[in-house]
Amino acid sequence: MSNQAKYDSLRATFDSFIYEDFHYSMENGEFHAEFDFVLRQDEQEKRRQDKQDLQDIILPNRVEFHPCFRIPSRSFYHWDDIPKPLLDNIIFHIGMIELISYWKIACPKQVIIKPFALDEEQIGWWKKLYFNGLGEFFYVNGIQTDINDFMKIVNDNEISPLPAVGRNDGLLHEQTLIPVGGGKDSVVTLELLKNRIPAIPLIINPRGATNECVAAAGFTEEQTAVIKRTLDPTMLKMNAEGYLNGHTPFSAMLAFYTILLGFATKSKYIALSNESSANEPTVPDTEINHQYSKSVAFENDFRHYVKKYINADIQYFSFLRPLNELQIAKLFSRAKDYHKVFKSCNAGSKTDSWCGKCPKCLFTWLALSPFLKRSELTAIFGKDLLKDNDLRYILDQLDGSVEVKPFECVGTVGEVRACVNIILQTDDNLRDTILDGVAETNDLTVEDYVAQFDEGNNLPELFKNILKEALNG
Repeated sequence: MSNQAKYDSLRATFDSFIYEDFHYSMENGEFHAEFDFVLRQDEQEKRRQDKQDLQDIILPNRVEFHPCFRIPSRSFYHWDDIPKPLLDNIIFHIGMIELISYWKIACPKQVIIKPFALDEEQIGWWKKLYFNGLGEFFYVNGIQTDINDFMKIVNDNEISPLPAVGRNDGLLHEQTLIPVGGGKDSVVTLELLKNRIPAIPLIINPRGATNECVAAAGFTEEQTAVIKRTLDPTMLKMNAEGYLNGHTPFSAMLAFYTILLGFATKSKYIALSNESSANEPTVPDTEINHQYSKSVAFENDFRHYVKKYINADIQYFSFLRPLNELQIAKLFSRAKDYHKVFKSCNAGSKTDSWCGKCPKCLFTWLALSPFLKRSELTAIFGKDLLKDNDLRYILDQLDGSVEVKPFECVGTVGEVRACVNIILQTDDNLRDTILDGVAETNDLTVEDYVAQFDEGNNLPELFKNILKEALNG
């Protein structure tokens, strides 16, 4: 059975996905929140359904999901200072982004919102985020749909509108919240800002690399904000049973969590680490982008939405947006204290290691290669990736030799070609490597990329000046 047929059958079987409610509380200094989602089956449609369509899938009449998160106590939180209408508003919105991971299990045609009413502009905004954020999910699963057909968002009858937005003068301070993922990008942001403006690192679901990068920057556990997010096990069980599964916009989810932590820590600025390279589509000549919620298009939309519907005071932006991947790699190459602890590999995240087999590993090697010796890179990755000929096809994906880039957070085709050219020009030991027989291209050089500065960004002047000083050495 094709995934398109499964998609059509599941949508016919499950008529609605319902955002029922959200709850939050304080327990021994910890902030706890939980969401109530329901996947509801259309009984009449179920009776008409051809049983052969979904014969391998268990079809319950109603499925409840209760994902949750908690925020361990820290001395820098000011929960009591957040006005309740604002807190209700933010938690509601976190539920709006969390729900997409559960909706995609069966992709019902209708999403019913019960806690608060959304206006027409908001409904259009959320449909755009869901559709573009699920672009990879639809593409990889071979699902044909469009932004008008894939989902209808409706408000439940007689529900209240969102609490009014406003300004909260004095609630936020000249302080920066910096999400840290354990890779080179957030390390650069953390390293450049930590001594220039009061900063608090933020980690979602800490692991070895995130903890060690924060420690290398000089922050203790008590100086670090932490979110412990828990998926509902029923979703994982249904994925294993054969329901639809795939990529969701994690960075959009992170964005809404940072708004909560921004107010909890009284941080006026939220500095992400998304670069200009994230704007390039994964599939050429389409809008399908693995990094959609890292793109400047999403950032601009999110800033507008937060200002209009949540709060006008807090400032969300990507500190690294003016830079490309090679500029970030150059800045990171100077930060030697982090070279032994950072990890950008998703495949090895559970074991806190570099898998040495994936596009993230190879791209990170290539991006750093103009600025670090091959022996230094071998020490970081635990092996010489250029000698692993199993990576040749991944190189072809990264450098545009095949049409579709890997569905990973990697740089542009041009950046990869510039790095490959440098290696071909300077390394005499490439026989029997993945670059053996590769020809130089007439693309922009590494020097060209290092000289760029993308003005399509949202940086406040202070942050822009800090970045320019770093680029000037």
